[in-house]
Amino acid sequence: MKLNRKDILGIQDFSVEEINLVLDTAESFIEVSTREIRKVPTLRGKTVINLFYEASTRTRTSFEIAGKRLSADTINISASTSSMVKGETLIDTAKNLEAMNPDIIVIRHSAVGAPHLLAGLLKQSIINAGDGAHEHPTQALLDLMTIRAKKGRIAGLQVAIVGDISHSRVARSNIHGLIRMGAEVRVAGPATMLPRDIEKMRVRAYTKIDEAIRDADIIMMLRIQTEREKHNIFPSLREYAQHFSLNSRNIGLAREDALIMHPGPVNRGVELSPDIADGPRSIILDQVTNGVAVRMALLYLLSGGSD
Repeated sequence: MKLNRKDILGIQDFSVEEINLVLDTAESFIEVSTREIRKVPTLRGKTVINLFYEASTRTRTSFEIAGKRLSADTINISASTSSMVKGETLIDTAKNLEAMNPDIIVIRHSAVGAPHLLAGLLKQSIINAGDGAHEHPTQALLDLMTIRAKKGRIAGLQVAIVGDISHSRVARSNIHGLIRMGAEVRVAGPATMLPRDIEKMRVRAYTKIDEAIRDADIIMMLRIQTEREKHNIFPSLREYAQHFSLNSRNIGLAREDALIMHPGPVNRGVELSPDIADGPRSIILDQVTNGVAVRMALLYLLSGGSD
């Protein structure tokens, strides 16, 4: 089976078969990262450009490592070192990059729909590495991979997503992916951080963390997206932590074998207490490891590879 699409723009339109193809392919690449020489010639001669208009550590680095481990020529461009600071538009930047004939462009942008715009203009494959508060499809795929690897399944699991749901592209992509794969999803956060129509996404919404995490198999904590907030939507970080932090007091409400996830960066003492973040239930670093494998899989599949 091949991934019969030019671009990766969102997880919402992925079929179960496509998600499984990506996850299975990613699992086959895990072994590459354990070798003494962590490189295969799979994409030799291909060029991947990482075009990041927003700050990133995990996503940008893992895309760069993924490209290099597949032997692709990988170029990183950030807004602060590009002609954007001179007033060049996104479209002009993209057209100039297209003229250099790369194969894949990975883009992160604060504007919703920026990857979709480029996908319609350029012949190259576009991968959405996060567009505003809209979607982050590769994060959802690596989260699905991590859950499946740790639990052996996704269907039937109770997953709680807690935090700033309104501004989180990670939450949106994960909701789409988890529900498509048969999980039951609950979300929780202050009323000011929950979209009014969130239940239309087939999730149950709560304004108390205890209700959301009760008997949960997976708890996914999110940071507060302060860079996207236009108004103060909660009194203080201290008060937020008192009501929505996952800690030793409330973790007992979840199932005994419940696992803890976070897309990063973690604000210790706010959404997660340090003992939970570093505890045996945490699979946060597994998410990071799987991020490289998932992005290797996507680069490979978009370049014409198959299972």
